[in-house]
Amino acid sequence: MNVAGFPTSSDIYLEANGKKIAVVQSYSAKSTKTSRSVEAFGEDQPVTTIPGQRSHIIELTRLYATDEAIQDGINFHDLEDFSLVICKPDRKIIYSGCQWSAIAETGSLGAMVVEKITIVAAKRIETEV
Repeated sequence: MNVAGFPTSSDIYLEANGKKIAVVQSYSAKSTKTSRSVEAFGEDQPVTTIPGQRSHIIELTRLYATDEAIQDGINFHDLEDFSLVICKPDRKIIYSGCQWSAIAETGSLGAMVVEKITIVAAKRIETEV
């Protein structure tokens, strides 16, 4: 964790098979749930709501492959079932079971950088540090 207590790119990273494979400059996360209202005949308001399935969509900006991942021949397009780890001063958020849904690349010769990647996560776990 960095000294100031604010996340840095080393505090946001992708992990696969227990290895850090890329650091991430920034992210934007959105979680949704498909809840439903239960209505009763003659009532003007729902009597309850039923929680539905959750969906986690995260957009990552500026991914840099780690040296070890580059040596292992990483290809972001081949990534499956990976995790996104976000370390904050008081907690750690882990999105697991991730699959990418969109990748936008720009870069220069020899640089292993992905500009934007959108991922869908199966689970979101938050733990205290």
